[in-house]
Amino acid sequence: MKLIEQTVILILLFALCSPLATASEPHLRYIPSEDNLKAREEFAEKRFGVFLHWGIYSMFAQGEWYMNRGVDAQEYAKAAGGFYPAAFDAREWVRTIKASGAGYICFTTRHHDGFSMFDTAFSEYDIIDASPFRRDVVAELAQACEEEGIALHLYYSLLDWTREDYPLGRTGLKTGRKGDAQNYESYLAFMKNQLSELLTRYGKIGAIWFDGLWDHDSDPQPFDWKLSDIYSHIHSIDPSCLIGNNHHLTPFEGEDFQMFERDLPGENTTGWAADQTISTLPLEMCQTMNGMWGYKVEDQRYKSVEALVRLIVKAASKGSNLLLNVGPQPDGRLPESAVDRLKGIGEWMSVYGESVYGTEATDIPQQSWGVTTCKDNVLYLHLIEDLEGVCSISVPFDGKVKTLEVMKDGSALKYKVKDGRLVIELPEPPTDIDYVIKVERLKK
Repeated sequence: MKLIEQTVILILLFALCSPLATASEPHLRYIPSEDNLKAREEFAEKRFGVFLHWGIYSMFAQGEWYMNRGVDAQEYAKAAGGFYPAAFDAREWVRTIKASGAGYICFTTRHHDGFSMFDTAFSEYDIIDASPFRRDVVAELAQACEEEGIALHLYYSLLDWTREDYPLGRTGLKTGRKGDAQNYESYLAFMKNQLSELLTRYGKIGAIWFDGLWDHDSDPQPFDWKLSDIYSHIHSIDPSCLIGNNHHLTPFEGEDFQMFERDLPGENTTGWAADQTISTLPLEMCQTMNGMWGYKVEDQRYKSVEALVRLIVKAASKGSNLLLNVGPQPDGRLPESAVDRLKGIGEWMSVYGESVYGTEATDIPQQSWGVTTCKDNVLYLHLIEDLEGVCSISVPFDGKVKTLEVMKDGSALKYKVKDGRLVIELPEPPTDIDYVIKVERLKK
């Protein structure tokens, strides 16, 4: 069943059981527009995007959560006065990312430290007013993305370790805030004003990527973020703009895609997905290229091209995009190790992208040899596991084979279909990053 059909069928179900439908809050059922449903389809087809965590926290080279260690907010803010990333080149970033095969970029406009990486009229704590750089990074990225034909998504933090009106949660408690001016209505108005700027000043924005709702998950009483107010505000400005929220829960009404942090859909290696069931919305897994999101000078634990390609494939096999993070350096350059890996991914995608882009999950569970993706009547077998000594593979198969070939060179393989299984002979155990076999089925 196609995404639009699934969405229409489930609208009433979401309306009845959404966590946002509370007795204390007027509730209007969210009905996504046709443009929104189309945007969901296009988003799901991209399958691969690049996350960029960059802000004044990069100057400390200790990751994006550095302030949470107990750094005073006013002392931390002084770093903005020295933030001058002279090597920043939005076009170079975008071209490098596009060459990797990624279909979209998600950029951190304002992280938990409260510093805005764009020109905002609602705070002087931004890259224009507080730094000598005085260039609107979001504007330059937006222009470069438009020129290169790549979608731009914007990360936006729901929490703030700096502003006095943000109601204290469980993080950022040692940054020197007095805590006597907490006022969520004031803070909510600030966020909505900034979101209006982001959605009206920078061309087409594909999605807003929220983070931080979990900051109040330990409150004695449930905290009302007024998400329906925030979401309806966004959709009133641009109904096609997708909304996602990294809350580690089943999606709320008003959200247009579901995200999974550091876990593939259905997995829970982090412990964060215990209350997160898989929805019928488009899916996205986010993962770091090394260990951290923001730049950390000693973190050189970069995953190999092989591991990253296989992660893209595994995500696609579960019907999910992969949003792969890069933490740019304080000088504005992408780390060389990250660039090398993006290049390697791009080389693989240039040959095998067909087996990832626009594909869907199959009903075939992961096999000992790897995973599968499909598109229309074509089944892609991704041999990504250790196959030393293996001379054949077997896969559940219903139907008849029209053609069967090795994707990299079009060579034929011997096969037979028997008892609901497709058995394929291998000339030798594959040693490729991903040995892809393309099987075209006869239409019934």
